[in-house]
Amino acid sequence: MDYVKPGQMLESLIALGETKSKLPVTQKLVRSGLAGAILGCATTLALTASVQTNMPIAGAVLFPVGFVLILLLGLELVTGSFAALPLAVLKGRTSAGKMASSFAWALIGHVIGGGLYAALYTMAITKMGHDMSNPLVQAVISAAEGKTNAYIHLGGDGWMLAFVKAVLCNWMVALGVIMSLSSASTIGKIAAMWMPILLFFGQGFEHLVVNMFLLPAGLMLGANYSFADMLVWNWIPVLLGNFAGGAICTGLLFYLAHRERTAERAK
Repeated sequence: MDYVKPGQMLESLIALGETKSKLPVTQKLVRSGLAGAILGCATTLALTASVQTNMPIAGAVLFPVGFVLILLLGLELVTGSFAALPLAVLKGRTSAGKMASSFAWALIGHVIGGGLYAALYTMAITKMGHDMSNPLVQAVISAAEGKTNAYIHLGGDGWMLAFVKAVLCNWMVALGVIMSLSSASTIGKIAAMWMPILLFFGQGFEHLVVNMFLLPAGLMLGANYSFADMLVWNWIPVLLGNFAGGAICTGLLFYLAHRERTAERAK
């Protein structure tokens, strides 16, 4: 009985985009900062599970806990907003300028939150820099180099590969936001959100906010790439791909699939 129909989900998604676009800057920074740190914590949980079990899928099963916490707490995840805010602009519920400003402040908050958690986590697993023998140290470095050096090695094709994997990622992440609107109960929301997030993480796709923790953490631990490499070969193509995946593959297509129902309700 708590199931919400797709047409109602679309209306809620548009309203969510309008609300997010009007948040004060301070709230936007705090919400996105907390979300960046929580997603970083979920990433390290997934890495821990993968190392302990030698089964990466175990980490993928656990990772969605971070996404669930973020949405249930009403925090700000820019990759989810990539689906909601463009629809609010399309329907005239907010402006393109407010959307761009919302994205910018959220990204700044994610960098702060993800970077802060990266600093604290690297201190924890290295015992304040005195012990680099923890297997999670190498796990973080390997994962981070796989998201930079692996693309650099392929040249232009590597840049496009990062973009494509980011599109595929945020198709699912933004779908997770929509699925959170599919139930009126907490347990229903959790179950619905879990599925698309497991799909993206289990296949190694590229998520910008995860990388805003992982790649700075890799640098702090001595990974073999530069800050410029991180920006050019990961953050920039992944940002563009995440936006395309969320705005087009999820938001726009979901709107086209169910806009008639929205129009009928408005009459």
